[in-house]
Amino acid sequence: MLLRQVIGNVFRRLRRERGITLRELAELAQVSVPYLSEIERGRKEPSSEILAAICRALDLELTDLLAAVQFDLTTAVRSTLPIRLQTAAIRVEQSAPQRITSSPSAYSASAQAFALVA
Repeated sequence: MLLRQVIGNVFRRLRRERGITLRELAELAQVSVPYLSEIERGRKEPSSEILAAICRALDLELTDLLAAVQFDLTTAVRSTLPIRLQTAAIRVEQSAPQRITSSPSAYSASAQAFALVA
């Protein structure tokens, strides 16, 4: 997951929590609606000035934005970590060869039996 995507998700979540439309936030932050939309969708990498303007418009400290981004990043990373399955070790043991007869004109063969031991 890219940083700009997490920042956009945080901005969108905070805007919706505050009941502000995209257009209203764009006006308050003095950025265009399409550009703000691109930021929220994680398609544009906002400059520090734009970040500050959006934070001001949301009445949000930059440190609070960064804390929310850190939390979301940590959560996203943890949810994508591979799960390690613990499996029992399997050992194959070979039994002693056995003589097999099938008829009066028997032949000998060496049969091997294997046992799985967990």
